[in-house]
Amino acid sequence: MSLRAVVFDYGMVLTGPQDPEAYAALLQITGLTKERFDNLYWNDRHAYDEGKLTGIGYWQKFTRDAGVALPPSAIAELNHWDALMWTTLNTPMLAWQEQLKQQGLLTAILSNMGDSVHDYIQRKFDWLARFDVLVWSYQLGIAKPDPAIYHYVLNELGLPPEETLFIDDKPINIEAAGRLGMKGVVFTNVEQLRRDLIAAGFDKVLSLPA
Repeated sequence: MSLRAVVFDYGMVLTGPQDPEAYAALLQITGLTKERFDNLYWNDRHAYDEGKLTGIGYWQKFTRDAGVALPPSAIAELNHWDALMWTTLNTPMLAWQEQLKQQGLLTAILSNMGDSVHDYIQRKFDWLARFDVLVWSYQLGIAKPDPAIYHYVLNELGLPPEETLFIDDKPINIEAAGRLGMKGVVFTNVEQLRRDLIAAGFDKVLSLPA
C-alpha cells in the first residue's frame, strides 16, 4: 500500500463536539428552543461554507427566518459565539498529525468552513501552520462533497488520489472522495479510528493515533 498524505476534515475530527458555553450563548441571544435553533442552524450552512453568505450575512438571514429582530451588535455576538463553538480541540488527533509529519507524510486540512469561523481559528490556533496544505471551502466557492474540492486538494498536494487517505465525520464526504480513488475512513472517535485503520491495513504504513 502506497500512502503519502493524510487529509483531515476540521470540525468533529481535529475538533470535538460543540463548545457548550458557546452553544448556550447562541440559544440565549436568539431566545429559541434547542430544536428550533438546530433546525434553522443547518438550513443555510452549506451556502455559508460555499462563501455565498458571509458570517454576518448568515446570521442576518438566520434571525430573519426565525422571526427574531436583533440589533447589529447581537448579530455580531452570534457570529462570534458561532466561531468559538467549533474550537474544542481533539488533542489526540492533533498529536497524531504531528506523528505523521515526523513519519514523512504530507498532511492537509480539507474543511467546509465559512469566513468568520476561519478568521477566528486563524487567530486562535498556531498549529494550523503545521499542515502542508489548508483548503477552506468558502475561499473556493465550492464545498464537500463537490468533486472539484477534492481535485483541488490533490492538486495542492501534488499527489494522485490513491496515495491519499481522507478522514471525515460525514459518510457522504468519504464516499465522494472514494469515487475519485482516494482512500477514506469515516471518523467517529479515536478508538474507532484505530480499529478502522488496522482493519483496512493502514497500520502497516502509518503510525496509529494514541
